[in-house]
This record gives sequence, C-alpha cells and structure tokens, in this order.
Amino acid sequence: MRLFPKIASVVVSGLALATAGCSTLPSAGPTTSQVLGERVADQTEIPRYLTVELNERAVSILDHSPRPSLYGRFGERGAPPSSVIGVGDTIQVTVWEAASGGLFSSAAVGGVTAGSHSASIPEQVVGRDGAITVPYAGRIHVAGMSPAEVEKTIVNHLTGKAIEPQALVTVPRNVSNTVTVTGEVTNGARVPLTGRGDRILDIIATAGGVKAPVHEVFIALSRGDTTARVPMQALLANPRENVYARANDVITVELQPQTFTVFGATGRNAMVPFDAVGLTVEEAVAKSGGILDSLADPQGVFLMRAEPVSLARELDPTFPIEPGARTVNVVYRINLKDTNTYFVARHMQVHNKDMIYVASSPSNEFYKAMQMFTTAAQPAVMGLAVSRI
Repeated sequence: MRLFPKIASVVVSGLALATAGCSTLPSAGPTTSQVLGERVADQTEIPRYLTVELNERAVSILDHSPRPSLYGRFGERGAPPSSVIGVGDTIQVTVWEAASGGLFSSAAVGGVTAGSHSASIPEQVVGRDGAITVPYAGRIHVAGMSPAEVEKTIVNHLTGKAIEPQALVTVPRNVSNTVTVTGEVTNGARVPLTGRGDRILDIIATAGGVKAPVHEVFIALSRGDTTARVPMQALLANPRENVYARANDVITVELQPQTFTVFGATGRNAMVPFDAVGLTVEEAVAKSGGILDSLADPQGVFLMRAEPVSLARELDPTFPIEPGARTVNVVYRINLKDTNTYFVARHMQVHNKDMIYVASSPSNEFYKAMQMFTTAAQPAVMGLAVSRI
C-alpha cells in the first residue's frame, strides 16, 4: 500500500512543476494579459503602443478619419478645364477676305473673280516666346489662348490691311495639352486632352487600360509639386474621385499587391493577400482559417498597425506621444466573447501590411505542461508499479 503515496507524491510534484513551468514553455506569442500589460517595459517610460478596445466609438473615429482622395486634393467643381494653346503646339491658320484683290486673295480679271478669297498659312510650331508669325500681322502671341481668341487677335491685326478679314485657327498637333500615362498600362503614352474634358479613367482607357488586377492597382496623380495616390477601386466605387485630368498631369498606374499578416492560434499563419479593397476584420479572420477552438483565447484577437498621430489622439486623448512623432503603434483588441463585437468587426477595414494576432488561451499553457509532465512521469510511475509486483 506504500505504492500509492509514492505515486501521489510524484503527481503532486509534477503538478507543481507544471504550474511553475507554464511561463517557460514554447508559445506562439504573448497571452492576452501580456499584450495588454506589457505596453510599457518600465512604468517611468512612455508606452510603446496604444491599446484600444474595438467598439462602436473606435470604428466611428476610424470611419471619419481622412483617407487619400483625388477629389480632396484636386477637387474639380463646375465645367472641365478648357484647352489652350501652348509652346510646342502646331498651329494652322487660314485667312479669308470679303473680296478679291486683297492681301490673301487673287485679283479679279474683267470684273470676274479669278481665284480664291482665302489663303492657308503653312503650319508652324509655337515658339518658345509663345508666338507665331502671320503675314502682314507680324509676330502674334498665342500661348495661353484658345483658338477662338487667336482668331480674334489675328483679325484685329489685319483690320485695315486686308479686306474684311476672317480667320480660322486649328491645332493639328497639340503637345501642350497632353497627359503622361505610365506604369501598369497596356500602352504608356502622352495622351492628348479633348475639348469635352477627360477624366482619369478616360485617360487610362485611352492608354489601353491596366494590365494588373484592379484590386492591386493604385493610381498616382501628379500635378505640379503635388501627388496623391488612391486605390483604383476608389475611382470605380466613387465617381467623384474620377476627377478631370489637366494639361501636363502625370498619371502613374502602380501595381501594389495588398497583404496582411496573421499569426498565433489561427488555422493559418501566413501572409495573406487581399481579394479586394475593403477587406474587413471579420473577413480577414475567416480568410486566415478562423481561430482554433482548442488553442485560442477568443478575448485576445488583436489587430496591429501604425496610425497617424492625429488619429491616435482621437482614440485616446490621454496617451502620451513623443514630440516629433508622426505615427503611433496601435493595438486594437477584438473581444470575440462579446457577440456585438462581430458586428463591429464587420465595419473595420484591414489595411495593407496590418498584423492580426490571436493569443493562446492561458489554459493551453497548463495543458501543454501537463502533457510534458505525463510523458516524463509515465516511466517512473510504471517502474514503481512493476517493483511492487
């Protein structure tokens, strides 16, 4: 009967060792309490990250946070910009007179008109001085003017010299009113703008369209010293983002595969690609294989990203931010024990390069320790039993 006290002693000792050894066992990452409690290494230090409970208030702040926008940066209101003549454009001028015998018409013979009352001036390129030459009118400045304005200027210069002159100005080759399209398009080119006005998607379509999946494409619009970059799906979903292009704009179609990383107690630890822009947290967790019932702590699902300082201040006005910082590391806690959190998670979008971590259940560490103890203690227990036979 002395066997049972010895076995009991072994079991008790093993349980004590298992309990003490939980913190030293291999683990996929920190527990929920560690994530929430280790944001500061020393109480005198500034917290290393901000922890935020994912609730209606947090989602509302995120929904109203500024997003990259072509309309917000280059917003067009009213009619599209009008095309004007610029340096390098090719100009064709035709002048008419009301009667023969003028500067630009043939003389009459016996009172009968022998020829045309008009003359076409050879095509010429607008010089660096922004002017062209018209016979009997001299050098005429045309840069920055519309064809109709140039016609009026030519007539004013010829009045009193030609017989009731009229002028027609056309632009056979317009190089100043073009938009440069480059990147992931079928045919990168300088696309001329039309008189009706052309929007960003019109220009891209003229260049042959994009070569990559739409959800991986970003559109960068550079105008002067300003550049804005938005997902192409934003232009498709919101017509207001599809702004008018202007002369000398540069449109760059960029391929940027969007991914998020998931690790911890999930069915899939990997870098996961987006299927479309607008992926939500609940969709991201599902794409990663969901949380493992036997391992995961449903109260410890975390989304991690760097947020702008202005947004971090809205989320927690009391959080201390280092002077000069532009971003703050934020850890959003998603408590899946709360049913309402599932609905909230449906309204929070995952961003490119976000990290999702699912903490292991605290009981899982004890379970692993017990497994190790059982494996190690089994030979000893069997040996004691055999020795008493």
